[in-house]
Amino acid sequence: MTAPFRFPRFFVTSPSPCPYLPGRQERKVFTELRGPHAGELNDALGRIGFRRSQSVAYRPSCSGCSACVSVRVVATDFKPNGTQRKQLRRNADLEVTACRAWATDEQFQLLRRYLESRHPGGGMAEMDDGDYADMVEHSPVNSFVVEYREPSVNGERGKLIGACLTDQQADGLSMIYSFFDADNEERPGLGNLIIMDHILRARAAGLAYVYLGYWVKGSERMAYKVRYRPIEVLGPKGWTLLTDEDATYRPPAQKYTMLADEL
Repeated sequence: MTAPFRFPRFFVTSPSPCPYLPGRQERKVFTELRGPHAGELNDALGRIGFRRSQSVAYRPSCSGCSACVSVRVVATDFKPNGTQRKQLRRNADLEVTACRAWATDEQFQLLRRYLESRHPGGGMAEMDDGDYADMVEHSPVNSFVVEYREPSVNGERGKLIGACLTDQQADGLSMIYSFFDADNEERPGLGNLIIMDHILRARAAGLAYVYLGYWVKGSERMAYKVRYRPIEVLGPKGWTLLTDEDATYRPPAQKYTMLADEL
């Protein structure tokens, strides 16, 4: 009996500056997703902390550092808190559509505005429309784009204010990349809304989890990922529930050195 797919070959990138922790270097281990069993391979790798980018699955492999932790929301048990319920009610009029993974100029222009507002000078800042099309369309697995629009008026489709490239895996939804109108004062917190919509979408489809990628404890940029409970983290013993104590960042205690004139 032959194996369903050949064991993949893995490679490691050269060290580069860490985007989350100043003064540290990052490396990634990665493999290519291709062939008729790319979806099954992506599912298996996703369960052990890999993420997908186009036709590549990767995860951090940094020497002497394990700060990046894979996290996934338990969609079946998710209970929104008061703030999250208010956010859902405030945006209940949005028109949400799951579209095929096909890039549009409207999506790209929204992405450009999002990057200029939230990540100026970041690694994606120089993306052009061709790069965006590659990100969305070059998927060897079951992917789609969820669009979030203002309500239609007189039969005219509403303005696009949010989008998320999403993979459907065997046990959940993996949010590959989301972007939104970050300067929309009438609808603050659109990023949080997109996550909650995916949680509810997964639950309605009978899927157990929503994969949010990597969380770095103590990173302000990553803090939003652990606001959705219950949430699991991947560690040496597998996936375990994150507790409030574990999620709380406490900076290392600073040693106090007595000066000579204080003696």
